[in-house]
Amino acid sequence: MASEITHKSDPLHFVLFPFMAQGHMIPMVDIAKLLAQRGVIITIVTTPQNAARFKNVLSRAIESGLPINMVQVKFPSQEAGLPEGQEKFDSLDSVELLIPFFKAVNMLEEPVQNLFEEMKPRPSCIIAGFCLHYTSKIAKKFNIPKILFHGMGCFCLLCIHLVRKNHNKKTSDSHRNFTSFKIRCKVGTDLPRNYDEFENRRKYVVQLHQ
Repeated sequence: MASEITHKSDPLHFVLFPFMAQGHMIPMVDIAKLLAQRGVIITIVTTPQNAARFKNVLSRAIESGLPINMVQVKFPSQEAGLPEGQEKFDSLDSVELLIPFFKAVNMLEEPVQNLFEEMKPRPSCIIAGFCLHYTSKIAKKFNIPKILFHGMGCFCLLCIHLVRKNHNKKTSDSHRNFTSFKIRCKVGTDLPRNYDEFENRRKYVVQLHQ
């Protein structure tokens, strides 16, 4: 009971896990500043090279009095079969490095869990990039909510929703439906032509995260 009372009296402490790509880091840093402006304690967990990208921005925010802290964890590049220093998704040298990159990402689970056990005040919420699946395990272990950050725009998510909603249409009609949708909405030519093609792409992405 005493422990529960202590936890309830702790200040809000959000731990942010941005995916290691510039397009994810920028909005997550903005979210961190917005929350901190409202009195929420913020800890951003990332790797050394990704931390360096936003050192100046966050330093100014911290100097202004915002309660933001940056914690760095070593990215296990070599352990996962990556060249040393390859810890930013948007600067990988080749497509062949995607699978070892996501392998390295998942290897962060243990060191991050150790960080959580030492964090003060106790974390009260996680905001994590949708690619960082291990953060769900940490949220469950520490019994705190997790908010998923999705970098895609609303229109792209709508397209995915429509594809899943109509997944039973695997006939030639499905091909016509996809094609007309593509033309009407003027989306890129890489839109899957039918559900099977969509599933193949989805399974490939899932494989990258395993």
